[in-house]
Amino acid sequence: MVEIPEHLRKRAEEARAKAEAAKAAQAGGGDSAAAPEPQAAASKIPPHLLERSKAARVQAAGGTPEAQAAETAAAGGGGVAVAAPPVAPTATGPGGHTQRLLTVVKSGSIQDVKSKPQDKVHVWPHLLVVEFVAALFITAFTLIFSIFVNAPLLELANYNQTPNPSKAPWYFLGLQELLTMFHPMVAGVTIPGIGLLALMIAPYIDKNPSKKPEDRKFAISLMTIHLMFWAVLVIIGSFFRGPGFNFVFPWEAGLFFEL
Repeated sequence: MVEIPEHLRKRAEEARAKAEAAKAAQAGGGDSAAAPEPQAAASKIPPHLLERSKAARVQAAGGTPEAQAAETAAAGGGGVAVAAPPVAPTATGPGGHTQRLLTVVKSGSIQDVKSKPQDKVHVWPHLLVVEFVAALFITAFTLIFSIFVNAPLLELANYNQTPNPSKAPWYFLGLQELLTMFHPMVAGVTIPGIGLLALMIAPYIDKNPSKKPEDRKFAISLMTIHLMFWAVLVIIGSFFRGPGFNFVFPWEAGLFFEL
């Protein structure tokens, strides 16, 4: 049996005390003695719930509803036992379960309305403003640096004489090195395309938001392999390729590399 909450029991007792005081005032013909005011002005609990709680207390105490009503009336009416009306049997649902209104809880006491800190910012204006300021700074630095420092350019190209070896700029030497090993379609399209595709899908595979290296093993491993692969190709093309783009040792044949 479910125990009735204490505040509901107090409301029921206050309602009964008020009703008995009203009956006593009517029976006494306008007697000036008034019953003490209960704490609550009026009970808002439906009568059938009060009767149901009364029956539950009686059953828990091991008595009958009629005996409990007679005892209550005798205690409040000077020893005169008044028979209470029979209590209607409580309705039961499937499995014999009864349904009772225990209490009404305000939503504010069970909802968490506190704002939690989030590690997110809006793209505009927080991110784009910082990137725009950084772009302006780099542009200004490059402009000022180019005014005072001349670029290490060679003499004008002579189309009648091709330098040997003819090397691409250092950032393209990795691709030029691949062209010496594979077919141009494989070296220029397939392998770089696979590398770029792997770098693009990496954020969708590794979704860990942590910034600690030990928590981002997949992303760090993929980027390390990519950088080492391209760095090795650039180093070989820069320092280990001589005339005719043949493999040489720089400590024997010298360096065939210019910025």
